[in-house]
Amino acid sequence: MSQRVLCQCGTSYELKDEFAGKLVKCPQCGRENRVPGMSASGGDGVFDRDVFLLRQQVLKVSEKYDVCDEQGNKIVFVERPAHFLRNLGALLAGLTAATAFAVAFAALSEAFKGGALEDVCVAIALIGFLPILIVVGVGLSAKRHVTFYRDQTKGERLLEILQDKKWQPITATYTVRDARGQTIALLWKNYLYNAFRKRWYVKAPDGTVRFMAKEDSIILSLLRRVLGPMLGLLRTNFIIVRGESDDVIGEFNRKLTIFDRYALDLKADTARTLDRRVALALGVMLDTGERR
Repeated sequence: MSQRVLCQCGTSYELKDEFAGKLVKCPQCGRENRVPGMSASGGDGVFDRDVFLLRQQVLKVSEKYDVCDEQGNKIVFVERPAHFLRNLGALLAGLTAATAFAVAFAALSEAFKGGALEDVCVAIALIGFLPILIVVGVGLSAKRHVTFYRDQTKGERLLEILQDKKWQPITATYTVRDARGQTIALLWKNYLYNAFRKRWYVKAPDGTVRFMAKEDSIILSLLRRVLGPMLGLLRTNFIIVRGESDDVIGEFNRKLTIFDRYALDLKADTARTLDRRVALALGVMLDTGERR
């Protein structure tokens, strides 16, 4: 993606969006022009930083995080409701519907006992149980959105991550929206990639891949698959790169502590090409979306 600048001298030229919000000299007349585009913090000072510390609150049914600055001061509260009762009800409804279906065809098989249709009815009862359980259970369950608030009173919403679909068996997609409800990014992952190396893609609203977060090392990722976390010695960390390149602009590291503590470090992104709101949304999904 790029930003077009029109100088007063009439010269029009394009610059990469990493220059958004910066003053750049016109190549024709030398006059300084500000490149259009939103700042890396979206204009809200709470996001205007390069390091975020995430602390997951323990002993909570829903997933909740306190986001702090480098000094440990709380600046954002994050919540991803579990919808425990609704999802439990959806599971029970799915089991009830699937059981009723199986019982109905089992009873029907008795009516055709000794005939060719007996085996067909039994097969339908067995094969149809799981699909009906999934369709009804997923259909009645709640999507698990993530909301970012100014503080724990939840009086002011700053950001949200919307789960696009309830049933996402291979790929999962999420929409990141700002406080006004405008889409600022898309998050995308493929579960098949996780077999070798976990990765998340950050896309622009038009679907263009802008950044990617992936496990810090292919060797370490394979060791984690075989040996597990090894009491935190092989804890899962991520690096954030530009596009699908090897240009590292940030890290998301889990601290060696009893409770879940993370550090999102974007100091390497000196040009601030990654919107800090999107980066923080990505950081939360790297934990809750991976069930680390």
